[in-house]
Amino acid sequence: MASSKIKKGDAVVVLTGRDKGKRGEVIEVRPKEDRALVRGVNMVRRHQRQTAQSEGGIISKEGPIQLSNLAIEDPKDGKPSRVGFKILADGKKVRIAKRSGEQIPEKN
Repeated sequence: MASSKIKKGDAVVVLTGRDKGKRGEVIEVRPKEDRALVRGVNMVRRHQRQTAQSEGGIISKEGPIQLSNLAIEDPKDGKPSRVGFKILADGKKVRIAKRSGEQIPEKN
């Protein structure tokens, strides 16, 4: 399995669309659809029927956004950056921000 450039927990910046410039944390990545859910970005309103667990009404939740419209936030200055890979001396493969060369912290 190839390692993905954007992962759950990453801080990202939206590059295009109505939420351009917004920042958020990746909640979920959907590799098959090439999309991700980002907290507070691409909010959509859904009409939900009342169930035993939840009440009905119009609720707002995050809609999936295309991965190509997202960029990793550079750990150094917070600006959008592309992602590269680097193999450390101990043989571990890590993601780096192309903009500054900083290692992108893993959030597991």
